[in-house]
Amino acid sequence: MYYGELKTFIAVVEEKNFTKAAQKLMISQPSVSLHIKNLEKEFQTALLNRSPKHFTTTPTGDILYQRAKQMVFLYEQAKTEIYAHHHYVKGKLKIAASFTIGEYILPPLLAKLHAEYPELNLDVMIGNTEEVSEAVRMLEADIGLIEGHTGKNELDIQPFMEDELCIAAPNGHPLAGRKNISVTDLQNQAWVTREKGSGTREYLDHVLHSNGLRPKSLMTISSNQGVKEAVISGMGLSVLSKSVLQKDLLHRSISVLEIKGFSLKRKLSIIQSSIMESTKNKEIFIVLLKSQFQSS
Repeated sequence: MYYGELKTFIAVVEEKNFTKAAQKLMISQPSVSLHIKNLEKEFQTALLNRSPKHFTTTPTGDILYQRAKQMVFLYEQAKTEIYAHHHYVKGKLKIAASFTIGEYILPPLLAKLHAEYPELNLDVMIGNTEEVSEAVRMLEADIGLIEGHTGKNELDIQPFMEDELCIAAPNGHPLAGRKNISVTDLQNQAWVTREKGSGTREYLDHVLHSNGLRPKSLMTISSNQGVKEAVISGMGLSVLSKSVLQKDLLHRSISVLEIKGFSLKRKLSIIQSSIMESTKNKEIFIVLLKSQFQSS
């Protein structure tokens, strides 16, 4: 395995510059050039389209970049597994979580994990469901936690808890505090929602389409906090996880619409790459996650 050459190639593609890649890896620029030449000789293909001022990756260069990321990760994972062979929980666990999970559900679990295994370094990346799925597919995260579904290949998905969603409304909204609200009352309303690729957005789209609801307007904000603040400010209704609204409901700064015969629930899931072997660090995290939520 051309481990050093693959790391160099990844750095060149990501930095888009030979000099910056050399600085990042703390090697000389001629070494960077030699590493790329060695890879091109090994794979018998041009990896970069070069010009005097810049370069781009060739189609085969794109293929190698994708696989190089995975190969380098697997190599480093093997070192971690060997290091932790004798049941000593140490090293790093990379977790990717969607916004609702990462910001509102995961933190107490991380605190418990840290208390039990203080020498386990936790690296948490938060993004939307699409971004989390891609990070796990590319082996940039050991494990992912998502809302909704993923269409990514090479991923195994396993539900770990049921999440209750609410239709949030400004306190001054005409429907706030009303009883016997029907689904038809949601017709032609202004909505505030997350961006495409978000599990929460996917669920709102499902609610609107399955009930034949036409929004008066649709405002998109790429964070739960931003969506919530927009609702509180009177910009419209939104579908949000109950875990996102707990503090606001306690302080009565936002309202939840009670709609007759209308239940909004979804599964939150663990995702893992099917080509990545299980590790002790991952197993510990999954056991803790399931013990925390599957009984509730």
